[in-house]
Amino acid sequence: MEPISSLSREYIYVSVEGATGGEGVEIAFTKPGVEPAEEEWRPAEWHAPSPMGYDAKVLVGPGTATAWTDGSYQAWARVTGPIERPVLPGGVVPVT
Repeated sequence: MEPISSLSREYIYVSVEGATGGEGVEIAFTKPGVEPAEEEWRPAEWHAPSPMGYDAKVLVGPGTATAWTDGSYQAWARVTGPIERPVLPGGVVPVT
């Protein structure tokens, strides 16, 4: 992912292969290599479909539930379907 400023409020997107856009979706951010704890999940929404699935998106930055300091953050998506609930690692977000 491209670096973003810690002063910026913008959407972060996590690609979810095979998503239909009808499932529940959440996004979490952790230190790289650390799995998210339950309280770190934030409600997300689906963006426009791609040939592989959908992108999940969540607003981050000042005034949101996810305000960052400089560093690197691992993005995670959790999709809730009728039976399955996969937790999928996304990219690392560099914040400057």
